[in-house]
Amino acid sequence: MSRILSSSPAVIDFSQRSLYISALSIAFNPTFWNIVARREYHHKTLTHLFNNRSQLACYALALTIFSLGLFRDALFERALRHQPTHPLLTQPFVPYVAYTLIALGNILVLSSTWALGITGTYLGDYFGILMDEPVTSFPFNITGAPMYYGSTMSFVGTALLYGRPAGLVLAAEVLAVYLVALSYEDPFTSEIYAKRERERRAGKKTE
Repeated sequence: MSRILSSSPAVIDFSQRSLYISALSIAFNPTFWNIVARREYHHKTLTHLFNNRSQLACYALALTIFSLGLFRDALFERALRHQPTHPLLTQPFVPYVAYTLIALGNILVLSSTWALGITGTYLGDYFGILMDEPVTSFPFNITGAPMYYGSTMSFVGTALLYGRPAGLVLAAEVLAVYLVALSYEDPFTSEIYAKRERERRAGKKTE
């Protein structure tokens, strides 16, 4: 073990600009969609931009978020290619772990999108497009944020597949920014639905 550890002079190459660009893109995405979605909720910015068609505005935001995600993933893989490998991450069993994590991560992401639909996945609540009832089927019976955790698993799996420790650090950042995003999104979304329920109860009382 000590021989393996001593054979790797640099675990992470901090001189690579691509590392910082990837880190910035990871932090940017959830920051962007939370700011835009909150402005939409309070000011209907995107809905007005799309001639008061809230569903079309939500689809436009969904396409933007999806495209930014692809761009972030490309920057992540580019950063990995510029980083050194580590012997501990190039052991024969590592690819099996990597592919398993990537597969499970994609299952969580795709199944959550299927369960919620496009508007449910991409912040439709902020556009006034609310679901009738909370989704409790798979994968939401496993975790309340399957898309975020599934995405994190895919990042970890990709980092292992490349054998780059820097990828694991970036994957940890992915998890961190998602947890921060959840700390803002969950209470805000809960309040949106709580407000609907208060309005429904108030409506029944006036009938």
